Amino acid sequence: MALHPNGVNHLAISTKDMKAQLKFFAEVLGCPTKALYWMHGVNGCYHGFAELSESSYIAFVQHPENAEEIQWGVTHAGNGGEPVTRGVMQHVAFNVDDLDELLQLRDRIRSHGVQVLGPLDHGFIQSMYFAGPEGLSLEICVGSNIDPEAWIDPEVRELCGIDAQEIEELKNPSQYVQPEQPLPNPPFDPTKPHMNYPPGVLEKVMAVADDVVWEKFSETTPPVRVD
Repeated sequence: MALHPNGVNHLAISTKDMKAQLKFFAEVLGCPTKALYWMHGVNGCYHGFAELSESSYIAFVQHPENAEEIQWGVTHAGNGGEPVTRGVMQHVAFNVDDLDELLQLRDRIRSHGVQVLGPLDHGFIQSMYFAGPEGLSLEICVGSNIDPEAWIDPEVRELCGIDAQEIEELKNPSQYVQPEQPLPNPPFDPTKPHMNYPPGVLEKVMAVADDVVWEKFSETTPPVRVD
């Protein structure tokens, strides 16, 4: 069996209004709230989870220092075709099982006074588009089993700087062989993706052994804020 992530457990989105987000996802989209608690290890911050399925959630993080201002084209795209700062969410698309469910959700969303564009047919998926609170750009779609031979355009491949051999490697990732002993963290390399911590903190955190992280950092019960 190929080893790779098998879905999105949760997508965490910044918010300044947890109540508005949870109400929208519960009332407009029918996603039940499953968790709302003080975020582990982050003072003054709380976390909310709305269920998409038993193993997939949309989550919100309300940090006391979250910025208020929305800058279209910088912090938010506004719709599925507009620019936004690299590395941030352009839009998020949720899945349903069939076109009938898509149409039912279209009408549910519209019944709450929210405009919906679509559905429209993209070939391998059928989609509809709408907005959520705080400028979220949202999509709901149905579709699966994309045929890469049909949907990988040679012109676009070349514009991305991907040659014919590289695209075959991307389509067929190499299988991973698990070593007998767990691998320690590699040395810090600024050219590799890394989390953003204050200077010196990242190196210290990443130097902690995995078993110590599990023992010392895990928190399995909802925390209670202590002022």
